[in-house]
Amino acid sequence: MISKKLGSHFSYDFVDVIRINPLTVEPFDLKNKSLIFTSVNAVQSFFENGFNPDEDFTSKKYNKIYTVGITTKRELRKFGYGTFKVTKHAKELSEFIIDSSSKEKFLHFCGNLALDVLNKTLPLQNISYKKIPVYETQLLYPEITADYDAVCFFSPSGVRSFAKFNSFEDKKIFSIGETTEKEIKKFTKNQVFTSKESNLDDLLNVIAKHSMK
Repeated sequence: MISKKLGSHFSYDFVDVIRINPLTVEPFDLKNKSLIFTSVNAVQSFFENGFNPDEDFTSKKYNKIYTVGITTKRELRKFGYGTFKVTKHAKELSEFIIDSSSKEKFLHFCGNLALDVLNKTLPLQNISYKKIPVYETQLLYPEITADYDAVCFFSPSGVRSFAKFNSFEDKKIFSIGETTEKEIKKFTKNQVFTSKESNLDDLLNVIAKHSMK
């Protein structure tokens, strides 16, 4: 997909800056809770642990499902589940819940390093909200010796891992979404080219657009 989008004249490497470790969580009754997923890893670990949402809206245990990012939505679809609401980032989801779903009770299945956007806003509005970590993100802190013209980031934790031993200077910087962009800006004043749709296809379009300038 990358070569098709960018062309054969682009060369690229993937560098592991984080490692995902699924956590074992004993499945429990989801009752009539609304479920939030903000990453593909959370969806995968959720089902690997044996959770079973109820999508029968006539049931007293019916679960609405909210996601951040179209990629997360697509991952849920692989397991046969639909999404009630999908937003581009956590801030947008928080605003939607406050405006339209404030009476619901939410369980957020996420990683141990998930940003506190929802946790800091929903309880202040007296909205029932609880985080359930279902995977662990380990920062690897690599020292990258090769010389690259550009770097591309897919998560805030990836940014933090890279930043410990590597510089952002003299490089074009690309980000898959606004949340990751905000993390990058903690470490550099350089311009960041950001995919507004928070998915790989749109990010590749951004890279193609700006890499020739």
